[in-house]
Amino acid sequence: MTTGQPGTGKARPAPARAEAEIQPATAAAKGTPAHPARTSNKASAASTPESSVHRPGPTDGTTTGAATNGRPHGATGDNQPRPAKSDVAEDGDAAKDGAAAKASDAAVGRRDRGRGRGWRWWVKDTSTKDDTAKAGETAKAGSTTSDADKATDPAKDGGTKADATKNGGAATAGKVGDADGRVKIDGESKPVAADRWEAFASAPEPKPSIFSRVGRAVGRFLIHEWTLASIGALVLAVLMTWPTLRYPRYTLPQDYWDPSLQAWQMAWSGHILLADPAHLWQSNTFFPELWSFAFSDTLLGYAPAGMLGSGPEDAVLRYNIMFVLAHALATLGAYALARQLGAGRIGAAVAGVSYTYAPWLLAQAGHLHVLSNGGIPLALAMLARGHGWSLRHGYRPERRHDGWIYAGWLVAAWQLSLGFGIGLPFAYLLGVAVVVAVVLFYARRLRTRQAVPFGRRLLVANLLGGLFFAGVGLLMAFPFFRVTELHPYAERTIRDISIFSPPASGFVTAPAESRIWGGLHEGARAALPWHPEMTLLPGFVLYALALGGLFFSVWRLRHRLLLLAGVLVTMVFAMGTRFFDGTFTYVPLFEHAPGWSALRTPGRLMLWTTLLLGLLAAGAVTALTDRVRELTAQRIPSWPGPWLRTATLLPLLLVTLEGLNTTPHPVVPTQPAAMRSAEGPLLVLPSNQSLDQHVMLWSTSGFPDVVNGGSGFTPRQLDDVRRVSQSFPNQTSVDYLRTLGVRTVVLLRGEVAGTPWEISIDAPVDSLGITRQEVGSAVVYRL
Repeated sequence: MTTGQPGTGKARPAPARAEAEIQPATAAAKGTPAHPARTSNKASAASTPESSVHRPGPTDGTTTGAATNGRPHGATGDNQPRPAKSDVAEDGDAAKDGAAAKASDAAVGRRDRGRGRGWRWWVKDTSTKDDTAKAGETAKAGSTTSDADKATDPAKDGGTKADATKNGGAATAGKVGDADGRVKIDGESKPVAADRWEAFASAPEPKPSIFSRVGRAVGRFLIHEWTLASIGALVLAVLMTWPTLRYPRYTLPQDYWDPSLQAWQMAWSGHILLADPAHLWQSNTFFPELWSFAFSDTLLGYAPAGMLGSGPEDAVLRYNIMFVLAHALATLGAYALARQLGAGRIGAAVAGVSYTYAPWLLAQAGHLHVLSNGGIPLALAMLARGHGWSLRHGYRPERRHDGWIYAGWLVAAWQLSLGFGIGLPFAYLLGVAVVVAVVLFYARRLRTRQAVPFGRRLLVANLLGGLFFAGVGLLMAFPFFRVTELHPYAERTIRDISIFSPPASGFVTAPAESRIWGGLHEGARAALPWHPEMTLLPGFVLYALALGGLFFSVWRLRHRLLLLAGVLVTMVFAMGTRFFDGTFTYVPLFEHAPGWSALRTPGRLMLWTTLLLGLLAAGAVTALTDRVRELTAQRIPSWPGPWLRTATLLPLLLVTLEGLNTTPHPVVPTQPAAMRSAEGPLLVLPSNQSLDQHVMLWSTSGFPDVVNGGSGFTPRQLDDVRRVSQSFPNQTSVDYLRTLGVRTVVLLRGEVAGTPWEISIDAPVDSLGITRQEVGSAVVYRL
């Protein structure tokens, strides 16, 4: 066995270890996997046979050929065929060497298969390093996988060099490399690949372009749960409130009285915050009253929407859009709360839909400040998320995040800015929740004798967020306290509360707007003194699901009992003075809780009952879907699986169907042409609570000061104006209006039927020192 020294014609004996690792052609012929050889760039062609199959030696990077009696086989030339199996077998030493090489190669194959591609690269690098150290140049080595070794047998396919190369066999030593890494074969120069098996490797991951990255990011966003939940809530809101968006500039849901008032509120807040924020509470209506914007809930949180557009039609369009969005936000907020507490997707969807489209809320379709309740569950979900707490999993400190706490307090403050009718009970709930959480925190700390993880960042977030929430509440409450001081008669009495307190039968009575139950409950509604505020059915399907949630649920038993207790307590408070005259329930709150006396309709507390019932139902539906998932996973084959999973949507479908409505959408009265050009301060006659709300909407064209106004109470001065102006135009009424500062009076011909103005509208006014002009369907008097 000889080894060729590069650059010389001398030969020296090869180490025994190198001989043991030689793979002769006879081994390949017997079926032993052939390994690629390491070929030095400067190896001598004369000392290495063309057809020999080699393995890299551990001590140097030179190529070694199989020899018989000290003479190399196949040294006659490049085109010399590989020796046959019988030729090699003539010499016993060669056969012995072949057997040893075969055993060594089998061991290396097992080792390669166990260690994988990474090990073979390491072997190649190590051998290359040895070659460089001993020969002074880099040896090119090819590596193969064990599977490729088994499939490669050059001698079996005829023994030619071309076949061996094509089938992945070892490289022959007949390729002599030059200095630039090229091999000369038959006088031709061809490049040598660094790794001839590189073509079989996995393709490298292409670097995505910026468009690909943006597209993937957009795709991930579109299929995210919260994106789908938001889109689903919006689509459902459009369908469930249809035809609100059919003619959004000309119709209003339920009626055109309170919605006209609220459309004006959004328009005024947006207009004045851009023009003169200091006069926010001094609105253009109820002239010359002060703090007139605080005469009712303000919807101040919708002021950004009020900054878009101008005029009555834009105000109606704005109202209808916010009406639909309020439903979508309520669904999404309740869904988020149920998910945060531990409910599944379908269970959370049941909670969201039942909270938003409960039958009793259909009677409140004309009160946007009542329907705008989505900030309540959304803020609670964010606060629970920030504190790492859920109903199903308890307190998990590793999930804390102060950012969600800030967001939760901001949403809570925004909800409070929409009105105290819904926001004030929410504020009291948050206060009670903070006290209970602090007590439980320290009680657990004393019981376990361990510091419960909380963190300074969460403490700071709660302090700052709570202070911001309280600050918004105080700023909102100040104008209302001023109104109470200026108009003491505006305060509610316990007698006013008793008028709107519903009986127990109201909890199973649906309003007339319910498509499913409205006609069936007509007789029950007739027995209620004021059925628009006393039909409080949250849904029979919701009742059934909540009842099932008491026995079959993902919530713990104590949590189910707490939810049940919350349902019963909120129902008792919603009854106002009907539950034992409210002596131990509503009356103490009315007399001692600041601001509570301004809430005249206890039945709206049914909002909390509905939310708690929805959470009980979500626990039951989640347990059902989990059980169905387990059953379908256990069955082989699972052919009922799709049908069972589809059946879990049945509660959601039933809750949705029970929320279908027949809400009317009347056309809004058209703004008189005289209102577009009239100069303020002005008075529009006839004046009453219903018509004045239309006047407020018409005044959004330029916002002139108007004496008219409609709200939760009527100022005494406006009562005086309505009484004195009954005889207009005469000297007494003219002098009184001039004293108030009124400069224009608009008398609407279409509204004077059955009123004193039906006779006096065409009376001469020359003796009164005023002018009279016909403008469209109205008569304009300039004082």
